[in-house]
Amino acid sequence: MFSVVKRTLPQLDAFALSSVRYLFGAALLVLLLVAFEGRQALRYEGRLGAATLYGLLGITGFNLFVWLGLGYTRPEHASIILALQTALTALAVWALRRQPPAAFTLGCVVVAFAGVVLVITKGDPHVAIAGGELFGDLLVFCGALAWVGYTLAGAWKFSGWSPLRMTVLTCIPGTAGLLAANVVAVLLNYSKVPSLDAVVSVSWQILYLSVGTVVLGVLGFNAAARRLGPLNTMLMLNLVPIGVFGVEAALGRSFAAVEIVGALVVIGALVANNLYLRGVSTSR
Repeated sequence: MFSVVKRTLPQLDAFALSSVRYLFGAALLVLLLVAFEGRQALRYEGRLGAATLYGLLGITGFNLFVWLGLGYTRPEHASIILALQTALTALAVWALRRQPPAAFTLGCVVVAFAGVVLVITKGDPHVAIAGGELFGDLLVFCGALAWVGYTLAGAWKFSGWSPLRMTVLTCIPGTAGLLAANVVAVLLNYSKVPSLDAVVSVSWQILYLSVGTVVLGVLGFNAAARRLGPLNTMLMLNLVPIGVFGVEAALGRSFAAVEIVGALVVIGALVANNLYLRGVSTSR
């Protein structure tokens, strides 16, 4: 996803790309929900406020922050920062439910953040500041926070709804938020309406981003979070940086040794923490 988006942004900016991919993706999700659960599943049943809040947070917030940030930074940076969502989930549970993580978990969080710093700075803080990459990294980090909130909401706020229903009923207000942000950006001359030629030129990318990352990606993620729990599901996101580094390397990108070391530090710390938590759960 990150490598494809990075190369699509020159044709469609972050606002237009988010709007187009979710218009197609949300429409497909609605059709799936009606086909499998019937039209009555489109009713919010008193949860419209919660679905709107978390749809705006997870769908609108995540997309705008991450895609705007990706315009300033590299795909591999974005993937590493988003891998921190495992650690951020543990900290969010601490803040929201007053359940402090174990000392081992806190240690892993610190090590993971240190690994991200290595990737971003390559051992030299001036590298991160140059070219606006640090600004882009901060935007992606805000997107990571938004997705953590959305994931926890799926586990805590929408019990009784199937993962498909929860995905659809949060995607609808989330997509509306993306369209509203796009309109405001156009009115402020911060964005422009893409030409038909521009859209056609990236049609396969839009198809992939709509079907592969919205329908299959978001739906699959929400279903996994329901079955595995938020923390275990977030752990799977540690595979994302490996995929992104591999794709970028295949496309000719070279990496400094410190970037590879930083990526391994992040992934290693988060995997170690998850294995530790599994051991604690088993012993109980």
